[in-house]
Amino acid sequence: MTKQFSFKAIRSVLTGGLLSTAMIAAIAVGPVSAAHADEYPSKPIKLIVPFAAGGGNDGIARSLGQLLSTSLKQPVVIENRPGAGGKLGVEIGLRAEPDGYTLTLISNSYSVNPSLYKLPFDPVRDMTPIGMIAKAPFFLSVNPSVPANNVQELIALAKQKPGDLTYASSGTGGISHLAMELFLKTAGISMTHVPYKGSAPALTDTVSGQVNVMLTTAGSTLPYREDKRLNVLAVTLPERVSSATDIPTIKEEGVPYEVTVWYGIIGPKGIPQAIQKKLNDAINVAVTQGEMAERLRTTGEESAPGSPEAFRDQIVKEIGLWSDVVRDAGVTVN
Repeated sequence: MTKQFSFKAIRSVLTGGLLSTAMIAAIAVGPVSAAHADEYPSKPIKLIVPFAAGGGNDGIARSLGQLLSTSLKQPVVIENRPGAGGKLGVEIGLRAEPDGYTLTLISNSYSVNPSLYKLPFDPVRDMTPIGMIAKAPFFLSVNPSVPANNVQELIALAKQKPGDLTYASSGTGGISHLAMELFLKTAGISMTHVPYKGSAPALTDTVSGQVNVMLTTAGSTLPYREDKRLNVLAVTLPERVSSATDIPTIKEEGVPYEVTVWYGIIGPKGIPQAIQKKLNDAINVAVTQGEMAERLRTTGEESAPGSPEAFRDQIVKEIGLWSDVVRDAGVTVN
């Protein structure tokens, strides 16, 4: 690789007293960095998934990785690093070299964890935002035995008997738990939390009537709705979803509330802007292609292309939001 500048020209200007040593160094480094970015990627890219293989995060990462491998002309290798609620894999990813060859898939838990745990990294300053991949709703779902056919009827029922209604979550401090606490706070009602070790057993008990209410995901909700084993009252997104346009939003039902489940890609702090842009462009194209967009729709998610700056803003906003929810609800984890 050659440096795109002339040492003879620099010496000539230096003789005239116009350039300092630091300025010469800046001239030398700039073109080399740009040339390096132009050549990126020249080897396989590692995409860390901080959760076990086979889950929703893993599925999105593998679908995206296949498309990025084609567009960037280098393999994208998925590396599952589960543990500590996703914190372990994220830490490994953020401590990698900031050269664009180690990326990490994150979801809402990335914005929740700073309020629940003492992290060995700063979730904003120690990362480079690359871009959002997809977004999805929660569905406010109740067992058919609950005498409520819309959000306002559920609120009225909860006010009649504070704490009598129960709601399930995938675990204390998880996004489904905090999102429900935010709904209760916004609606001015109370219910009793029943945490589970995962969304599958929580959903099973909601469908069987052991628990009354749950914020469920699209892929698991709609089949139970079709056979009338779940009554879906509303969706948490600010707009109706294409997979179930007849379900109103919670906002439409008179409660100023919205929660988006999202997935995105970050890298370590210091990734060159040119590489950041190249990755963001590739992701935006991948998630809007027919293959990826259709895969997302079949699981109740939607493509969410956007800029790195918008993704950073989303993360910052949610860190503040979930911090307030954790404090107000007195949520603690072991």
